[in-house]
Amino acid sequence: MRFLVIEDEKLAAERLIRMVKEIVMDAINVGTADSVKSSIRWYENNPRPDLIFMDIQLADGLSFSIFEKVRIEVPVIFTTAYNEYAIKAFKVNSIDYLLKPIDKEELARAIEKFHSLYNKTEVRQSSYDAGLMKQVLQMFANPYKTRFVVKVGEHLRHLDIEDVSHFSSLEKETFLNTFSGKSYGLEQSLDQLETLVDPKNFFRISRKYIINLRSIKDIISYSGSRLKLILSVASEDEMLVSREKVQEFKNWLEGEKK
Repeated sequence: MRFLVIEDEKLAAERLIRMVKEIVMDAINVGTADSVKSSIRWYENNPRPDLIFMDIQLADGLSFSIFEKVRIEVPVIFTTAYNEYAIKAFKVNSIDYLLKPIDKEELARAIEKFHSLYNKTEVRQSSYDAGLMKQVLQMFANPYKTRFVVKVGEHLRHLDIEDVSHFSSLEKETFLNTFSGKSYGLEQSLDQLETLVDPKNFFRISRKYIINLRSIKDIISYSGSRLKLILSVASEDEMLVSREKVQEFKNWLEGEKK
């Protein structure tokens, strides 16, 4: 079984590849892609795989956009952090969904379904209903991340966006900080995170910090026409809104568009 993984989180992609190979001993990972653009480019320049594992939310948009650019003629198993009950409503034909973090037994059942519907020598064309895809696109209209996968020792765990107090950058490393006071390293830079989180809830106050609106406990006038934020979570550094962002920050607090 030759499979392609489309996933924008490196740790999640590596874990998925490892589990697939543990379930199917002769499985071959023929490639990975981490965005809509790179997925289209890969598919246009490589032989088609037998099966695709496709994350719904990618760094540059929803993966359903890929179907508009290239003809996908192999079965797809989608992976997503969205509510399990909503997902069940869209299980049709050869399409299947796995809720993140992916459970190995659920993955095994999805692969078993693939094997029962498609033989290895002749993979028949998948049937994708345009109307269904439109409904799914509307369902996933919010393009922002709802969950992050982080590494804790040898383990992976998921954190809901509601648990994030702020993101920080220190010595070229990026960290996710929770309301419970814990900190986890991330692969993405703050520049990337700024496009992945909902701007209604998160604001980049400086080169070093992106903060959650709910984490702001107090706002104090500071020297040089700047603002100092007191967060509900203790921080060793001062949380200062950079001078050039003060007015934009005030507009954001009032609910105006950035």
